[in-house]
Amino acid sequence: MKPGYTYIMGSHTGTLYIGVTSDIYVRVQQHKNGVFEGFSKEHGCTRLLYYEAHETILESIAREKQLKGWRREKKLNLIRTQNPTFKDQAEQWGWKFITVHEKMNP
Repeated sequence: MKPGYTYIMGSHTGTLYIGVTSDIYVRVQQHKNGVFEGFSKEHGCTRLLYYEAHETILESIAREKQLKGWRREKKLNLIRTQNPTFKDQAEQWGWKFITVHEKMNP
């Protein structure tokens, strides 16, 4: 079974989105490019605020369900343990995400 990640994306207005993926790099780029219709795109959740790796995708799904049941303040405190300044963690990966706009207008 594949490993997985549970992650929290945020918008510039403070909206949080919790998700699961087997490839954190691809999924974050998808969020930044607005690939999927739905909550995260509608609310502009394009900043990776928190993520954690799990040995299996099933563990990631269980963790996602747990986090979604938490109150907002508890989620914010969890983010602070890894990211006290709430910066986009993907910016620290050492490579630049190419957005759909940049692809169309090089």
